[in-house]
Amino acid sequence: MTEHGGDAGAVSRTPRSRLYDYVDAPRPDQRAASGPEAAASPTAERARSDFAALLGEFRRTAVLVPLDADEEGLLTGDFGGVRWIYAFSGEQALARFALARGEGDREWTYQRWLGARLLDAGVPAVGVPCGVALDVGSEGEGVVFPPVHGVVPDAVAVDAETETGDVK
Repeated sequence: MTEHGGDAGAVSRTPRSRLYDYVDAPRPDQRAASGPEAAASPTAERARSDFAALLGEFRRTAVLVPLDADEEGLLTGDFGGVRWIYAFSGEQALARFALARGEGDREWTYQRWLGARLLDAGVPAVGVPCGVALDVGSEGEGVVFPPVHGVVPDAVAVDAETETGDVK
């Protein structure tokens, strides 16, 4: 997986993910310290609420996590300086992914993980900035859970503050 499909000119045409709106928005504790001018718009608040509901549902749901071809680890891909663990809501979504990769003829071994376990234990075990990509290859249905505060443990969140108060 390459960041821009191998086309260096595609950088300027790459749309910004809506998840950046969640990451860039001040957290409630930051807003209180910054005053009323830092309050998020109703649209941003709604988006944050919708994402929180989606994250909660993901954490409570068992997902399929394919193993790599050697069956030694979870199947991952690197994109944007982040390693993404691939997870799927069901066998149909996994099959669409396999077909999109041109690997529909091989047997795919997978494990069933609870979303919370994947975010709280699987992501930190990777050892590099890591998130979860759910239903990759399912047009319009995929979602990513990035390695940020509130999604993954603070110890591995790329936007978490360090002990000195600096952002990682």
